[in-house]
Amino acid sequence: MASSKKAIYAAILGNFAIAVTKFLGAVVSGSSAMLAEGIHSLVDTGNGGLLLLGIRRSKRPPDEQHPYGYGKSLYFYTLVVAVLIFGLGGGVSLYEGILHTLAPGHGGATSASIFGVTVGGLTLNTIVLGAAIVFEGLALRTALQEFNKQRGDTPFFKAIVTSKDPTTFTVLFEDTAAISGLVVALVGIHLASLLHMPVIDGIASIIIGLILCGVAAFLIWESKKLLIGEAADPEIRDDIRRMAREEADGASIERLLTMHMGPRTLLLNIDLRFRDTLDADAVEGAVDRLERAIREAHPSIRYIFVEAGSISRTPAMGPDPPPSSDPSS
Repeated sequence: MASSKKAIYAAILGNFAIAVTKFLGAVVSGSSAMLAEGIHSLVDTGNGGLLLLGIRRSKRPPDEQHPYGYGKSLYFYTLVVAVLIFGLGGGVSLYEGILHTLAPGHGGATSASIFGVTVGGLTLNTIVLGAAIVFEGLALRTALQEFNKQRGDTPFFKAIVTSKDPTTFTVLFEDTAAISGLVVALVGIHLASLLHMPVIDGIASIIIGLILCGVAAFLIWESKKLLIGEAADPEIRDDIRRMAREEADGASIERLLTMHMGPRTLLLNIDLRFRDTLDADAVEGAVDRLERAIREAHPSIRYIFVEAGSISRTPAMGPDPPPSSDPSS
């Protein structure tokens, strides 16, 4: 979780500084794409704070009302972040873009006022967006490094889909969307200036909004899966089955249920059936050995519930004999 925090802190600092710069550029130039980018950076700054809050709340110990702890708090705050990206980041960008596309002179901004502000031969928007791309690139680099540490040898996209810790890949997607939006804004503003068509500035804002909505939709989908309750990875479940065969005297598994209660907290419910030749002490010893083996191999499995029963009949014994019709039997 420490590496997740590092990426989040880097994103918060970068996004706040960039948001202030973008808003100043938007006020001076009147650019719709610049305003959309400023809103995007401001939303990302608040989202970083929400992710830190989610991490903090998820670490609270179990209590009477929440016996399995508060790990899923992190998934809830990730969902809130995704909704904010969709509603505030994407929604406002789309609104501003549509408004400026239908009415390029919206807000009293003309082509000259939007694109004619220069500093040392460079337009103000070019300076602001260029600096923002550099800072966002540094934040993206940090997020990518931390994500790579967590995923290890797992393929990149598989690691994103199967990850149970949404903080790092949320920051990664935010920063990727930010870089994409900045490039779109830079291209849109320069095309609008070159062709003297302020409407392109509004179109760039619409594209930025669509990028943010797409990223938000993916994050919402991933958060939903985690909130509902995802099972452990197939590799972990297969390993538990192997240990049940080796440590529990050849017991058969009738049912194996797992669920993530947090990024690093798993719940296991397993139903074992033992041979009817084993007495109670042997069954108890087998269950104890299995629990120790599971906890040693997979420390993230915090809660283990074992339901044990006997295999009273095997398929080789055939079906039950029909009831006797002899009253004396």
